[in-house]
Amino acid sequence: MRAKSRRARHIAICDGPSDIDQMICIPGGTFRMGSDKHYPEEAPAHRVSVDGFWMDRHPVTNKQFRKFVKATGHVTVAEIAPDPRDYPGILPHMIYAGSLMFLPPRHPVGLRDFSQWWTFAKGADWRHPYGPNSNIDALDHHPVVHVAFNDALAYAQWAGKELPTEAEWEIAARGGLDDAEYAWGDEFMPRGRHMANTWQGDFPHQNTNADGFERTSPVTAFPPNGYGLYDMIGNVWEWTADWYSPRHEADVAKACCIPENPRGGREADSYDPRTTNVKIPRKVIKGGSHLCAPNYCRRYRPAARHAEPVDTSTSHLGFRCISRGVLNAS
Repeated sequence: MRAKSRRARHIAICDGPSDIDQMICIPGGTFRMGSDKHYPEEAPAHRVSVDGFWMDRHPVTNKQFRKFVKATGHVTVAEIAPDPRDYPGILPHMIYAGSLMFLPPRHPVGLRDFSQWWTFAKGADWRHPYGPNSNIDALDHHPVVHVAFNDALAYAQWAGKELPTEAEWEIAARGGLDDAEYAWGDEFMPRGRHMANTWQGDFPHQNTNADGFERTSPVTAFPPNGYGLYDMIGNVWEWTADWYSPRHEADVAKACCIPENPRGGREADSYDPRTTNVKIPRKVIKGGSHLCAPNYCRRYRPAARHAEPVDTSTSHLGFRCISRGVLNAS
């Protein structure tokens, strides 16, 4: 039987300036984080409490990121050639500035080998999202992509904000609904309506673009969730501040012991055990992207999570910021 969605119990309210540019008050509360019904890294579902905070209404856009770069001269990770000393065994012909870019194959391929649709593209960066011959001239209101973790962190610090924890991100994505499957309820397409920019068709070679977009979309193209936040699901994955761990902590037996404002795993446990020569710590990313499809990566849900190395940037990964400085608990 499908669980009935319920409102999270609020434990804090926002009591600060009402004119914060493009930010939404997230009341905070106690909610059930994670899921026992999907991918193993989402389990176990467990209760956590999060204080209220403010969150960007939508992911950081190209226009906003351009303003940051102009003010600071920041150079993103994707614009800097890797240092061979940091990557033992790197092939000489791979030492160039670039970023991971999605290139769909022209025919069906096996879904176990992501190299069939991802390539490390020379000259791909936030200004050139589809390679050196592309630009963002018409993409001001699309989310910035090809940003590594430190790029997102640098922007947040410049803006006087922070990156959200995984728990903060998830409670915000739920929009006040606890235990709902999606950010808007329990139906993926209520009354046949597309609620987020995801993949339609047979991933990775067939995209019908039934939602109107082949790649990223403007950040307010789809309906907001119950808190008024756009693109918490789909469009681009979003960085969080938390180190990745392969599972959540178990739920506590007593309400008195529910974790408050949890900060995720430990850096020492965040490394990918499958890698041998290069060990790069990983952060949690949330929300899924326009590449999430029913036949591959059904992570277009608030509970879904994924691990991303901090030095990695891609054509479907962005971020948004929060502020904790304008709240009073109530």
